[in-house]
Amino acid sequence: MLELQENHGTAFDKTNQEDEKAKVQITSPAENHILATVIMADAGQVGKIAAANQAVDENVKPGQIVGIGSGSTIVFAVKRIAERNQSEKLNLICIPTSFQARQLIQDYGLALGSLETSPEIDVAIDGADEVDANINLIKGGGGCLMQEKIIASCAKELFIIADDRKDSVALGTSWKKGVPIEVLPMAYRPVQLRIEQVLGGQAKLRMASNKAGPVVTDNGNFLIDWVFDGVQNWEQVDMQLKNIPGVIETGLFLNMTKAAYFGTPDGKVIVRTK
Repeated sequence: MLELQENHGTAFDKTNQEDEKAKVQITSPAENHILATVIMADAGQVGKIAAANQAVDENVKPGQIVGIGSGSTIVFAVKRIAERNQSEKLNLICIPTSFQARQLIQDYGLALGSLETSPEIDVAIDGADEVDANINLIKGGGGCLMQEKIIASCAKELFIIADDRKDSVALGTSWKKGVPIEVLPMAYRPVQLRIEQVLGGQAKLRMASNKAGPVVTDNGNFLIDWVFDGVQNWEQVDMQLKNIPGVIETGLFLNMTKAAYFGTPDGKVIVRTK
């Protein structure tokens, strides 16, 4: 079900819409987190801000335990939560999905919690690499898929925020980097071979861009990106991947999302629910 809604809380200057760029005021206590208080936001960022603001305003309530996702869009969601917390005293406990999320929670002065003390989460807000027509997701482009899935599984409701470029009819239509898979380092090579034998395609070890060697997750594991062709039976694929020894978790988030918020370049928000 699709619903087009006007976003009334978007933090951008409408006078610059003709150029699809806007000035966005972002203030954070941590200078190393945001390098300037005023940035030029492209159309994608305008969409992210719109989606983040509306998702937070509609779903975050006082006294909740909130799961905080990872990625570029989450920065705007946490900023909006912090703005509301300052004016409304929301009294939230925020559970991070990554080192980045933990820093955001602390930098914006929100209460940091953990699954040890708060194993049941009211609402989780996260981003996605791609969202299909049934609001199934590919996640893990940022390398935090295992913790993100744990938090999502503990949440009563999962809401996804993204710009409208992440909206897709079928997984793999726009996201061409494959399904991220977290694996034990000692098993990465046999896992690669097994994936290609069972499912075809290419299973690529994700290499780091700013260090020699592979990307290492927050959990000390490696990532394999499985690049596939065509539409898949995702429930079956997910099960087959998890049955391979050495696979810890996949970036397939199936039947977990309550709604996805897609922000458009002009600041409107498309809400997709099942």
